[in-house]
Amino acid sequence: MRQILTLVLSAGTLVLMVGLPAYSAEDAPGTAEAQANIDVSAAGNKGVALAEIELQRITGLVSAGALPRVRAQQAQDDLEDARDEAILQHTLFGDLPPKGQGTEISKEMLAAAQRRVDRQQARLAHAREIVAAGVAAQSYVLPIEEELTIRQTSLDLSRLRAHMMAQYAAQKAAPVPAANPGVAIDDIDLFAQGMEHYEGDGAFDESRELAPLEFAFASRFDRPLPISAEGETEVHRALGFDHRGRVDVAVVPSQPEGIWLRQYLQLHKIPYYAFAHAIPGKATAAHVHIGPGSTRLAPLSTRLASRARSAD
Repeated sequence: MRQILTLVLSAGTLVLMVGLPAYSAEDAPGTAEAQANIDVSAAGNKGVALAEIELQRITGLVSAGALPRVRAQQAQDDLEDARDEAILQHTLFGDLPPKGQGTEISKEMLAAAQRRVDRQQARLAHAREIVAAGVAAQSYVLPIEEELTIRQTSLDLSRLRAHMMAQYAAQKAAPVPAANPGVAIDDIDLFAQGMEHYEGDGAFDESRELAPLEFAFASRFDRPLPISAEGETEVHRALGFDHRGRVDVAVVPSQPEGIWLRQYLQLHKIPYYAFAHAIPGKATAAHVHIGPGSTRLAPLSTRLASRARSAD
């Protein structure tokens, strides 16, 4: 009975929050100074500064008896999440570290990604207890499960990134002959020739693999995957390429979105070509081509002649 009552009170927190009036950052005790310093403290990450302000606001409301104490712990967890997300922004989606710093940065990145997974697993376990007690519907756990999937993907990407850092450091220490096209070196020397090719498993199943990619990208960047070409297009036909079963994404490969996309594709062994800029006869602008290379169509003169014969 006590356990059920505890779960009821925990779920009741959500109801109480709905009934509370909205408070601005200026309404909360001690947040004016934090708000004034937001540009300074958030120079690296505004999300951390906002989470700090929210923690101060919640702490003030808890002290005043307007919110249960559990809300203060939730706000503290949100702040720790924001701090770990800031670490990932710097380590997972930034440039490769200078020589000699990769090991420590890898440890920091992996630890941050693991902590975010652990916190979400704890939230999911608690949510399932609430559902089992009959306090909330099964749908209550769905967004929590989705967020856990996103965080687990970030953890997997962090492990891949750590491997790349070690690989890059080894290559810097002892240069090797031409790189294996199935292994991406990543970031700094990546686009010396304007293009990177990752072979993966050599295949891309658009019907099965595109939707999960779109979901993961939208969850990570709060906008749809910027697909610029899906399947055959007039541009590709004009260039003489059969683009069926391939997808082009309008991201700059060396920018955070492009880095994330390349790492995701490598994690799932999906082949791609990443173009840093326009390359005559290959790419009209910077983008990531998902799938194996487009096959060449018959020469334009042959195709026109064929069409003429068909018309006759």
